[in-house]
Amino acid sequence: MAKTNVLVVEDESIVSKDIQHSLKKLGYNVVGAASTGEKAYELAMSETPDIILMDIMLKGDINGIETAERIKAELSIPVIYLTAYADESTLAKAKITEPYGYIIKPFKEIDLHTSIEMALYKYSKEKEVLKERDLFYSLIENKNTNDFIFVKSRSRLVKIKTKDIYFIEALKDYVVINTLNNRYTIHSTMKDIVSKISSEDFIRVHRSFIVRIDKIDQIEYPSLRLEDAKKIIPIGGSFKEELIEKLNLI
Repeated sequence: MAKTNVLVVEDESIVSKDIQHSLKKLGYNVVGAASTGEKAYELAMSETPDIILMDIMLKGDINGIETAERIKAELSIPVIYLTAYADESTLAKAKITEPYGYIIKPFKEIDLHTSIEMALYKYSKEKEVLKERDLFYSLIENKNTNDFIFVKSRSRLVKIKTKDIYFIEALKDYVVINTLNNRYTIHSTMKDIVSKISSEDFIRVHRSFIVRIDKIDQIEYPSLRLEDAKKIIPIGGSFKEELIEKLNLI
C-alpha cells in the first residue's frame, strides 16, 4: 500500500524536524518541508501531497491561512492547521478555508496520527460523493445520450443501457435502478431522476416508482406487472391519469 505523502509547513526549524521525524515513525512519507508560505505554495504545486500540515503563524509576506487559500484555489488538498494560537479571532479566520483539522501545539504523536487519518478519511468520502454526483448529473443531463447511463457499482463504473432498465425505486436519500438481473444504488432523488430521464420512455407511476413504459406487461389497478421480471408495482392515485394517457389504448 502506498504511503501517504505529507507536506510540512512550519517556520521553526526544530519543530519542523520533530514533526518530520514523528511522521516518518508513523509511516508517512514527507515530500517536503517549507518555512514560508511562498515556499509551501511552490512545493504544493510541484509535489501535490496527499495532505498538508500548515502552521498558521509563518514568517514572510503570507501566513498559513493565506497560503492555504492560495493552494485551495489551485488544488484540492486537505489541510490541517498546526498552531500555538487558539483564540477566537484566529479560529474564525482559519475556518473560512475549511481545514480538515486543527491541532494545538504542543501535541503528541497520537494526536498527529489521529488527525491525519480522520482528515484523509473525511476527504476521501467527500470526493467519492462528489464524483458520483458529478458523473451522474453529467451523464443523464446529456439529452443526446439517453441510450445509456453509467452508475458506480463496487468501485467500478458500469454502463447500463436504458432499454434494459425495468424500474427505478426511491429509498430515502438513494434511488435503486433495477434491470432484469441487477440492482444499482446511487445517491440521488426521484425528483432529479424524473427531471432528467426521457419522458418518452419512462413514467412515474407512484411517488416511489418510475417504470419503463415498454416493460409494462399488465395493468390491474391499483398496480401493474412488468414483463419478464414479474414485478408488481403500485400505481399512485395522482399518477393514474398520466399513465393512461401514455398507453396506446384501443
